[in-house]
Parts: sequence; C-alpha cells; structure tokens
Amino acid sequence: NKLFYEAQKEFLGKSGKITALLRELGKAPKEDRPTLGKLINELKVWAENQFALKEKEVNQAELLARYENEKLDITMPSETKEVGSLHPITHIKNEIIGIFEGLGFEVFEGPEIEDDFHNFSALNVPKDHPARDMQDTFFIEKEIGVQKPSDILLRSHTSSVQTRVMLNQEPPIRVLCPGRVYRNEAISARAHCFFHQVEGLYIDKNVSFADLKEVLLYFAKEMFGPETQIRLRPSYFPFTEPSAEMDISCDLCGGKGCSFCKGTGWVEILGCGMVDPNVLESCGINSKVYTGYAFGLGVERITNLKYRVKDLRLFSENDVRFLQQFEGC
Repeated sequence: NKLFYEAQKEFLGKSGKITALLRELGKAPKEDRPTLGKLINELKVWAENQFALKEKEVNQAELLARYENEKLDITMPSETKEVGSLHPITHIKNEIIGIFEGLGFEVFEGPEIEDDFHNFSALNVPKDHPARDMQDTFFIEKEIGVQKPSDILLRSHTSSVQTRVMLNQEPPIRVLCPGRVYRNEAISARAHCFFHQVEGLYIDKNVSFADLKEVLLYFAKEMFGPETQIRLRPSYFPFTEPSAEMDISCDLCGGKGCSFCKGTGWVEILGCGMVDPNVLESCGINSKVYTGYAFGLGVERITNLKYRVKDLRLFSENDVRFLQQFEGC
C-alpha cells in the first residue's frame, strides 16, 4: 500500500514526472506544442485511470485482510456469561415480607446503630433487668480507648424499629420490621455475631392471642406448604406477656421424627406473644384501650429450613461455589 501511494505521488503529484512534463511544455518549439500537449494530457488521463483501478484493488485487499482477521468463527465456543442471582438470605427475606404484606403489614426499617432506650428500656428492659443478659450486646464506647458505660449500641433486634413506630404513630399499627442485628456471640456453624430478623407488630382494639395464632398459622402454611402444622409453647420475653415459641411440623419427615428435627417431629422457627402493657405505656399508647401482638423470626433459620444449609457461616463468606447453587431461586 505504501509503494502504491509513493508511485502515485511520483507520477501525478505536484512535483511528479507528468506534472513536470506539462511545465516543460513551454520550452518546446511553438509549432510542436499542440501535439506534445495532447500527448502529455492523454498520458496523464491514462495514468490517472490506471492508478484509480489499482487503488480499488488495494482497498479491496485491505478489506479482505481485515475480514480475515475479524471474521466470526462460529465453531469457536462462546464466552460464558456469569448469571447473577439474589443472595439466599435476600430471597427468603423477600418471600417472608411478601406473605405478611398480603395481610396488610407495612414495612418499616430503622438504624442499625441504636440507643439504649429504643433497644431496651422502651421494651420493658430497664438497665438492672436480668433479661439484658439474654442478649450479649455490642456497646459503642463514647471515647476511643476509654472503657465507659455507653447508651449507644449495635441493635440486638429489630424490635427497636417497632419502638420508633409506636412512638410516632397512632394505632392501629400493623408493621413488619426486617433488618440486620448484632450480638456478641462466638461464631460457629449454628451462631454468628450478626444475622437477619423480620419482626412483626400489630396493635389495635380487641387484638387477641387467637389473632396472633391465625396469622402465624397462615404464614407457616404459605412458607412451608399447606400441610404444615404449628404448635405454641410457653416461653419468656420481657416485651411480651404471655409469650410463646412456635414450632412447625418437620416437612422432612412429615412430623414422624428424624435426625433433622431430633426425633421430635417439630422444628422451632420464631418467638411471639402479646405486647406487654408496660411497653405500650412507655411508647405513649393507652394499654387499657389497645392491645397487640408481636413476633420475631430469624431469616437464617428459615433459610436453613428451606434449603437445608447446615453452616450459618456460609451465608456471609461469599463463596461463589456456594452462592451459585441458588441461581435458580
């Protein structure tokens, strides 16, 4: 290609040989100038035509060479595209939220860094209450390197969001509070220092424990299948009275007993109860007029039951091999 353009310049350029002949035409005898001029012009036209044909061949050769380098080889394997998916925790959390939204619950979220009042005191857990020992809390020091009692902490449950709603909203209240919570626990296959909760709260006139039971039975059947049964066992939580823990029939053995349910036929999934009147009063709600129920469940726990994941640590280690198993979710 370079030689072609150099040759074109050599003969047809401003300083080219044919151009030089035209310039020298004035030195020829006067009587020979017409004939020589005609011959030189014919030579110029012929050369221009020849170079034009050659330039077309050069351009075609360039296009062919480019095509050979860039053409698609349909026999080559295609590049794999990584397909993303929701994290299993996110997927199950969204499924839980969807079930309760269908019952009229509104979703509320709050800060993960909380104060003592919203996380404990407003929930009937004063500073000297032994129930504080139930949750080993991460407190945030007011001054770096100085060990002082602090009212600032990483929330240990999403009940703190319920507190904020009760303080700022008049009944009836029907809210769902999902989010990440933190507890100072040793990390193992069955426990972690952070996990995810979804807590529900319903406050209105004449709310009863029967209402709570029906809502939780509906949730269990929607989440685990229409054959699922539930049972409520008496328990203790400082912010509800009476309180209960709820089990579902093991869907692996159909309630007959297996290694997964430890031979009992039942698997625990959540805690619940009627909102303690002290909690209502501390949040400015008249406990003589209104009653309510609350419940809380761990998203990791539900995810384990759905997908049979035995080690909680897998949910936060971001191992692609583990997460790829949930691409179809």
